[in-house]
Amino acid sequence: MRSLSPGSTKGRLVCGNLVVPCALGRSGTRSRKREGDGATPRGTFRLESAFFRRDKLMRPGSALPLMASHPDDGWCDATNDRNYNRRVKHPYPASAERLWRRDGLYDIVVVIDYNRRPRRQGVGSAIFMHVAERGHKPTEGCVALARRDLVKLLKRIGRRTRIVIV
Repeated sequence: MRSLSPGSTKGRLVCGNLVVPCALGRSGTRSRKREGDGATPRGTFRLESAFFRRDKLMRPGSALPLMASHPDDGWCDATNDRNYNRRVKHPYPASAERLWRRDGLYDIVVVIDYNRRPRRQGVGSAIFMHVAERGHKPTEGCVALARRDLVKLLKRIGRRTRIVIV
């Protein structure tokens, strides 16, 4: 996956002969990511697992571990919490993003293995591949694709797949 130009918030995801536009973080891509900086981290990462909203779509085909999300699912982004950058259940006592959203952006979520093992406090959390807003508006640091493109991509990826963000 490449940004179209340095600092760009738009990129191109290439998977075999599938080439699709994607949205990147509002601050472009960065090698030295920090929590809340709005950047998509640069590097090579595994795709860990995926979630989908079964009330919004049929279970997509994928070789990735795929789980249905639930209304109480969250992802901790509190840098000093013991569950920083981990899935949690709401209500959660620290700051945690909701994975069950009304806007449809998390109808499909692929967990990118950024800052997962080992986890380092403050270098970024909740880095996902998810559904893009109309017009591929910038993300808070994730990679976002049109829903139809994300469904196509899921069929082609598995645990051995790596995403390269430059």
